[in-house]
Formats: sequence, C-alpha cells, structure tokens
Amino acid sequence: MIRCLVVDDEPLALNILEDYISKMPFLQLVKATTNPIEALTLVQDGSADLVFLDVQMPELTGIQFLKIANGKAKVILTTAYPQYALEGYELDVVDYLLKPIAFDRFYKAVQKAQGILQPSAQSVQPVAQAQVQQQQQDFMNDFIFVKTEHKIQKVYLHDILFIEGLKDYISIFTTTERIITLQNMKKMEDALPEKYFIRVHRSYIVSLDKIDSIERSRIFIGDKIIPVGDTYRDDFFRIIDGKNV
Repeated sequence: MIRCLVVDDEPLALNILEDYISKMPFLQLVKATTNPIEALTLVQDGSADLVFLDVQMPELTGIQFLKIANGKAKVILTTAYPQYALEGYELDVVDYLLKPIAFDRFYKAVQKAQGILQPSAQSVQPVAQAQVQQQQQDFMNDFIFVKTEHKIQKVYLHDILFIEGLKDYISIFTTTERIITLQNMKKMEDALPEKYFIRVHRSYIVSLDKIDSIERSRIFIGDKIIPVGDTYRDDFFRIIDGKNV
C-alpha cells in the first residue's frame, strides 16, 4: 500500500481527495489535514509515501513545504493556480493537479506515482476502475424533465450549479442558462441524488461539485453567494468535513 497524506486549507478539497483515495485499492489514507505543520512532521517521521499538497496555504505554502521536506515523500501538487507548475516540477513533484480535480485526472496522477513508488506493482484492478468510471458516466448522462412556460425541458444533472426557490416557482441555474419552473423545492430536492446535491437553505439547493469555496456560512459558486441556513448548517458541514469533523 502507498501511504497517502492530504494537505489543504479547504475542507471541501480534503473531502474530495479522501473520496478519490478510497476508490484506489493501492492507496491508504494516513491523514487529511488543514495543518501543513502537522503534515510536515508526519513526512519527516517517514509516515507517508505520497503527499497531495495544496500550494496556497496561510501558515506554510506548498512550495515552502516541498523545500523543507527535501524529497522525504513524493508529492502531487493540487491548486487552482497554474503559474506554480514550473517551480513544482523543478522541485521534482510527481504531478500537478488543477482544481477542480476530475477523477480521471487524479487517476492518471496516482498511476504515475505508483509507477515510481511501486514499479513492479500491478495496475488498479480493471473491475474496480470500471465501477468508478461507470458511476461517473451515469451522473454525466442522468437528467430530469422540468415544465417551463411553453415546454417540458430536459436538464442534465451535471450542468446544474444551484437551484433557488421563489414563492410558487423555482429557478434552476445551469452552466449555460436559467430555467424557471412551477415546482416546489421539496419535490425538486427529492428528485435530485443526495450524493451530488444538498439543500443548504429553505430557498437553495446546491451542486456539491460546483462549490468553489466556503466562507463561514456562505457558499461561493462562480459570482453567486449562497447563504447556509441555520436549519441546514450541521448537515451541510458534516458532509463537507467528512471524516475531518
């Protein structure tokens, strides 16, 4: 097993990588933490073989972390900023993942890491890989039909950013348009898979993989700021934090 460490100051990013790692039979998660100092101690103690490392963190940047660690563990950088790629490769990182990180890109990166750390190991079992790919494909192809003023419209789930309830109708905001339909929030909530969507306010449902960041009780999706209601706060942060409660 390749022992993995995830370091990122965003709990959502930790949660996503934890989920991805759990799907890889040759990866073992040692720790997921927002504290780079704690992570550096684990690396220096020899407790991790591979680190998924965010670049921009308040206490210690990923580049500083790399220089101090001095090659004691292999590193895959994770960041929303491509300008750090060259410096990362000069410090001998395995790969460089740009956020939001798609599973297929993550898979390629860990295969590369396995080739370095376990050159004689077999690749991921085809059945396990096929199952993960099938789940992703199912989501990409899944859709709902909604009634608009003049027609019944197909809406693909992977296109939905968030949904806003306004009295007797709701607005579905997608990557390309706003769709208005006479439907209540409860019925819409029941129609959406819990794995990908969550209600965060009496007036809002959000797509988890479209969240850019979270600040206190505000969710940022693109240029939209969505409040997290008191009734929904505990469930929302429990899902976001995952095992890092």
